[in-house]
Amino acid sequence: MSETPSTGFSMIHPSSSEGQVHSPRHLRITHPVVAKRISFYKSGDPQFGGVRVVVNPRSFKSFDALLDNLSRKVPLPFGVRNISTPRGRHSITRLEDLEDGESYLCSHSRKVQPVDLDKARQRPRPWLSSRTPGAQAQGHPVVAAAPGLLRAPRRLVVFRNGDPKTRCAVLLNRRVTQSFEAFLQHLTVVMKYPVAKLYATDGRKVPSLQAVILSSGAVVAAGREPFKPGNYDIQKYLLPARLPGISHRVHRKGNAKSESRKSGNWKVSIITSDLPNAGTSSQIYIVLYGQHRSSAPIYLYGTDGTRFQDGHEDIFTITVGDIGTVFKIRIGHTNSGHSPSWHCKKIQLQNINSGEEFYIPVQRWLARDQEDGEICRELPLINRGQPILPVTKYEVFVATGELWNAGTSANVYISIYGKKGDTGSRQLFRSKNSCKFLRGQTDAFFLEAVHLGDLYKIVIGHNGLGPGNGWFLDDVVVKDPTTNRDYAFFCHRWLDQGEDDGKIVRELYARTNSIFSARKKLELQRKETWAAESWKFTKGNTLQFYNRLTGGFVRLHPDGTVDALGEKTDKYGLFDVIFNKGNICIFQSHEMRHLSLGIDNGFACGGASSELRVLSQPSRCSLLTSAAVPGHMVIFDRHGKIADESSGGYANLSKEFVIFVKGVFLNSAVVLLATSLCQALCLQPDGTCTGAGNQSEKSYWKVHKISSGICMFESVKNARMYLRIKDGRCDGTGTGDIDCHFKIKKNLENASISLESTRSPGLFVGLQPDGLAKPAIYTKDENVCFYPQVIQFGRENPMGMSATPSQGEEKIHESQNHSVIPSGPEAGHLLPSSAAKEIKHSQSSETLLSEDEWKVIVLTGNTGTKANVTLWVYGDEGVTGPISLSKDSPGQLFLPRQEDEFQVEIRRVGEIYKIRIGHDGTGGQPEWSLQRVTMKHMRSKKMLDFVADVLLSGIQVDGDIVCELPVIRDGQPIFPLVRYHVDVYTGQLKQDKTESEVSLCLYGERGDSGLRLLRKSNMPVRFQRGQIDKFQVEAVSLGKLQKVLLHCEASDKSQYWYCDKVIVREPSTASESIFICERWLPFMSQGIIHSEIELYRQGED
Repeated sequence: MSETPSTGFSMIHPSSSEGQVHSPRHLRITHPVVAKRISFYKSGDPQFGGVRVVVNPRSFKSFDALLDNLSRKVPLPFGVRNISTPRGRHSITRLEDLEDGESYLCSHSRKVQPVDLDKARQRPRPWLSSRTPGAQAQGHPVVAAAPGLLRAPRRLVVFRNGDPKTRCAVLLNRRVTQSFEAFLQHLTVVMKYPVAKLYATDGRKVPSLQAVILSSGAVVAAGREPFKPGNYDIQKYLLPARLPGISHRVHRKGNAKSESRKSGNWKVSIITSDLPNAGTSSQIYIVLYGQHRSSAPIYLYGTDGTRFQDGHEDIFTITVGDIGTVFKIRIGHTNSGHSPSWHCKKIQLQNINSGEEFYIPVQRWLARDQEDGEICRELPLINRGQPILPVTKYEVFVATGELWNAGTSANVYISIYGKKGDTGSRQLFRSKNSCKFLRGQTDAFFLEAVHLGDLYKIVIGHNGLGPGNGWFLDDVVVKDPTTNRDYAFFCHRWLDQGEDDGKIVRELYARTNSIFSARKKLELQRKETWAAESWKFTKGNTLQFYNRLTGGFVRLHPDGTVDALGEKTDKYGLFDVIFNKGNICIFQSHEMRHLSLGIDNGFACGGASSELRVLSQPSRCSLLTSAAVPGHMVIFDRHGKIADESSGGYANLSKEFVIFVKGVFLNSAVVLLATSLCQALCLQPDGTCTGAGNQSEKSYWKVHKISSGICMFESVKNARMYLRIKDGRCDGTGTGDIDCHFKIKKNLENASISLESTRSPGLFVGLQPDGLAKPAIYTKDENVCFYPQVIQFGRENPMGMSATPSQGEEKIHESQNHSVIPSGPEAGHLLPSSAAKEIKHSQSSETLLSEDEWKVIVLTGNTGTKANVTLWVYGDEGVTGPISLSKDSPGQLFLPRQEDEFQVEIRRVGEIYKIRIGHDGTGGQPEWSLQRVTMKHMRSKKMLDFVADVLLSGIQVDGDIVCELPVIRDGQPIFPLVRYHVDVYTGQLKQDKTESEVSLCLYGERGDSGLRLLRKSNMPVRFQRGQIDKFQVEAVSLGKLQKVLLHCEASDKSQYWYCDKVIVREPSTASESIFICERWLPFMSQGIIHSEIELYRQGED
């Protein structure tokens, strides 16, 4: 896809001033050159099919030249910086070391991850899907040997070099693309002349089969001769794969038959500015717009190679059809060559037939790196008796959908159509956001064009290149500042060759009524929500209705009264669905069969069978309205009492309910873990998990209930493959061991669940923006939320039994085949056994209850603070935090020698063994004297006393704003305080240093240290080139270290930091833990900039 308009009849005649074409020189025969044909693959990526490169002294003068060439072909975050043998054991550093016919791995660091080359060689061809291999597997597993799964081959237009009229269409299928040489032979047969080289239409060489596949849809076939410029216009031959440009007929006047017979000859004079580097190496084109129609893009070629140089005037004669009175022109270039930027001074047009002349001052850059980044300009022409059309800067808002993997890294193009023409195909290049087209993001662009009048449609699409290029477009809004009107273009569909109808270009029509557009969008969202939520209202289900305003569940009392103050365990808060027809249901009390939830005289009540209509909202809540009297709803005030809409202000009333279904995670149940209204967590063939899967059988999981609130999830489609979190990865390759055990955390606000690893407390199954599963720390963000849907209900476990992995059978085995899971910390689900045993030995006979209310008492010393204070609580079964210690009057907290009390909820952390407390340094008081923290359990009255006596300071040389305190037993801490020595190695390159803030978090078998700012180095200036900075991090002993997390925020690329490695030493032991980084921070992956990276201990893979 290119930024050139659509086709039409037009010709160019170079002026007589152009130079003569020189005859080709004779080649002198030299010593024979031995060529090596070598395949290169991507480290750790079996889905990358490799690239073939011919290596000889002519093609690559040095090893660095080869690395630069591979960096353009192998997608790596920082380019190809290392080549090694397939197993990664030996690095290649010289061209002479490469062997003919062999395969090698490319990586951006010295650490190489081997790949299965047989698997990589058998992957599907790139034209079969525009998604990443992982995304394709969601709907169609990638099996190379199954031809039935292949999509239609891609069509390629092939032009003859120097003769654009001679062309043919070729299908890229397996038969003709076995190798690049075989493809050239096939073209020789098709084109009926010897084909030895291929070029892109702008003259760039196409050196490989992969470059052919990823081309714009057309190539120029040549023999031994060099590339010959020509009007290689492909758009009318590739209609399905292109972004349409300007329509041929803009404003129709006169007789069509007479138009086709007339023609116009124009003399075009273009003057390039005399500014430094104003000339261009790119191809210039011009488009003329008349009242009848527009011309084609006319490429202004020269034969002497010296066109459009600094301060020069270039003159051309062009021929177009009868386009009517010309009212604007568009001039642009293809952004190709070594120096594509161009500064145009002025343009002169002369109609040779009529003698009419136009003088057009430009004085603008057409360059990606200048002004607004545009490489084409539209300019109005002045005609007597006609108003001058203004140049308008349209503001274009593009909303990417909320679906997982909805974003794209491809180049997106748009063409806007109005009553007075169109903008042509423009790349949406410079967004107000740092990263464009991310999931759930709205990007704003400016698009300059001669005013188009009333807008009626847009054509938008992408070029289908890059990993994961498929895109879910929600809508586009175009603001016209000249008329102050907004035009909405609703889409809400995929632009993806692997999704929906496979189109990557869509034509959208305007809705000028924004209210109508918003209403349609809301109706569609409600329809999708009902499709996702309707399973809950199946006859036979038992439901609970949670009200977010009151924080309670709807209850129907024996006397027929209704309120919304029930607890989750309240027996009067359960309702059975005994009738269901569409969205009309009867909700019968589970406890009292003669009563049902209903509405009488506009108020909720209990009575005989009453039909209620369920209206799903985009928030995943539901309204309950009367089926008999439309408009009457179940409404409660903030005190949980029944009300109607006239009872008080809107803010004090609530009519939305979160619906919960009982018995979702019974043993042997089959569930779908939805990640959006139409996506679900899915196990892929390579063992990875993605939240962008289709809601189909491939996304079904069988529940194995271990104990109350703890389950395993086995793939239904791939038996004996379990969801797990292990070694910093989240995938579906578990075998049913403790790594596959998850604690189910239910979220009342939206009826979702979160899955916390029992092996690694505090780590949840999370999703990256591209949908891939990854361990994540719990937040209220949706990346850790899953919406369960029951496909098949399970059953309760018999007494004295626990679920174990099935062996392909649905029934539960006899109890002697199962181990009984003991209660209490000795079960060791969440903390590794060593820590659990140590706590068990040191604890008293009574276990502290930790799932209830606690009182936290904080005693401040002589120095108070107005900063925000935060608390974390760690136990052998999990962690709670951050807990904000705040009240309605924060100015009265943490005053000198004052005791502050807080009530907090600490749920399911098990036996507490440490806390972390600190402040954020805000409020103008960066220091805080903390004397003591006391925690008192409200129910059991047990107390934990933590003596701190520490100054938490952000300005002291050896200070810190956070501290950890261990639980004391019999006068001794359960785990001691340790001052870890952390050595951070910055790279040796000149640009490796940074002035940005760097933070670090240590992870061990007993939890983590929290994210600590590394600011007290032994060096006067931190993180300089080749420097080793030494820091100290004090934390309760973490046991054996497992990983570290590095975080670096950089405002611009000049402050990016290259970390070589991190070494952590514990003074009480002689051992050291080495964590290899060897990469930049921040770094880009899947089109997203990441500010943090996890490093695993060397030797622990």
